[in-house]
Amino acid sequence: MSDVEDISAVDETVFPDMSARNFRLLADIPIRLSVEVGNTALKLSELLDLAEGSVVELDRQANELLDIMANGTLIARGEVVTVNGRFGVRIVDVVNTETRLAGLERRK
Repeated sequence: MSDVEDISAVDETVFPDMSARNFRLLADIPIRLSVEVGNTALKLSELLDLAEGSVVELDRQANELLDIMANGTLIARGEVVTVNGRFGVRIVDVVNTETRLAGLERRK
């Protein structure tokens, strides 16, 4: 995340109430980034019947973008890529502020 590394480049229009000095205080806070492929609801009996080789169908089409979450809040959508033999995610769409804040409200 090179944007976070360059603290001197804090855009006052994006963070009008936050000086670069205040932003530095927040820059070291760890954030858990996760990617959600999809989900489904199972009965406990169905879960207990799962075995090696079982397939669980998710609620998403194979061509849909994946949800990218920061501490459980949707922040963007993207697609899977490989980087040096590891999975990665390419950001395709950043979620607007209203959607992100609505996600935070639901968590209270």
